[in-house]
Amino acid sequence: MNHLKTFVLLAALTALFMGLGYLIGGTTGMLIALVFAGGMNLFSYWNADKIVLRMYRAVPVDESHPEPLIRNYVADIVQMSADAGLPRPQIAIIPTEQPNAFATGRNPENAAVCATEGLLRALTREEIRGVMAHELAHVKNRDTLTMTVTATVAGAISALANFGLFFGGGGDRDRPGGMIGTIAMALLAPMAAALVQMAISRGREYEADRVGAEIAGDPQALASALQKIEGWSKRIENPTAEHNPASAQLFIINPLSGQGADNLFSTHPNTANRVKALMELAGRMGGRRPTLTATPAAPRAPSTGVPTTPRGPWG
Repeated sequence: MNHLKTFVLLAALTALFMGLGYLIGGTTGMLIALVFAGGMNLFSYWNADKIVLRMYRAVPVDESHPEPLIRNYVADIVQMSADAGLPRPQIAIIPTEQPNAFATGRNPENAAVCATEGLLRALTREEIRGVMAHELAHVKNRDTLTMTVTATVAGAISALANFGLFFGGGGDRDRPGGMIGTIAMALLAPMAAALVQMAISRGREYEADRVGAEIAGDPQALASALQKIEGWSKRIENPTAEHNPASAQLFIINPLSGQGADNLFSTHPNTANRVKALMELAGRMGGRRPTLTATPAAPRAPSTGVPTTPRGPWG
């Protein structure tokens, strides 16, 4: 079923890509876009995860890291992966102060889970476990292929739309709508791509919350983490995500600041609704319902063991 969803999604994004090519260059532009989209889809299937990891300058870490905070982070992911019946994923850290995390990879055998430096500093160990269990749930549910490929292809659609906006004018009679059609498609294509992303992301986040809470055995910790991450994501900018808004859907909480149109269509469900669902799950699991603060705790002081200018195998 996930492979079918991925196929349908890629077909929709390819159609958007071809439509934009048609308005920019007429029939020739559509054919060029079709060939390019086919090659991009194939390339994205095998390499989208590497593209995303390189984009965010992700640095791999393991149990040999000198910082105890990092060793605990790795050990918890390894243990939860085994408990969930998953192969051990690649484990990485992203050099940004905004607390957040994501998973990527075309299947569980080629998955990577990443937390930001800010996440490791801002949350308790139990909350970090809850967040990373959510990311492992995406791996277990095989969401990562669809999410990663969507981020890559939707980013290409936005780039082509911008190209059409600035260079699509002229008097070519083979281009329907002329400059007006080009401008319309250049404005509407990114919005349509965002709607596709929104449609596939919200349900996946709720399901990953549920499965992740079961993997970690602590819905309350994940609920608390979501509140803290949302609070800090509005105060601390993630520059890479701001420059590549199509990748925002990968993260557990929307990393965009919301200062511009990039945040017009949110790919994430309302955090309060996610917290409510998790607390109801905690009640069914027999757990105590702690009071969750709406204001996130201040991040802990930076740890000298967390790399600040990382260089890893992805870039």
